Amino acid sequence: MKIRIYWIILFLCFSAFCFSQEAVEKPSPPAGDALVGDFYGKDISGLSVDKAISVEKLEHELKDVKKANEVVVKGEVVNVCEKRGCWITIKTESGSSFFVKMKDYAFFVPTALKGKKVVLEGNAERKVTSVDELKHYAKDGKKTKAEIDAIVAPKEEIRFLAEGIKVVN
Repeated sequence: MKIRIYWIILFLCFSAFCFSQEAVEKPSPPAGDALVGDFYGKDISGLSVDKAISVEKLEHELKDVKKANEVVVKGEVVNVCEKRGCWITIKTESGSSFFVKMKDYAFFVPTALKGKKVVLEGNAERKVTSVDELKHYAKDGKKTKAEIDAIVAPKEEIRFLAEGIKVVN
């Protein structure tokens, strides 16, 4: 009888251990001040920084082709994902948005990157973004309900998949 109770208790403990789940916390943006010289993801060499092109030049190049690989672009960050730091937007002189995601979500950036000048290395393509995806990013960017509800049409834009981001002067 004692042996049977022992096995029952052992089975219950084993079951509880096997089926228990850890609480998974969503990561928040990394801490940091995003100082000049800081990099996220792959470090971008000084040579690449020197040959970085403007967002406007990239926009011009992507009028003829849909995709550009291994591009180095410079610009100013105007928005950062408040939830995880998993995307940023870059300001362009023409007023259009330039959306940047991190390749394979391999790295995230701090919200302090907002307002900083950066050099990005990665791939760019012209893409149509769906209404649902645009609303998702608006929510992540802490837009108001009215701003989110105002999104009613897909948007053609340049999307950049960054392998590395470096803060520069």
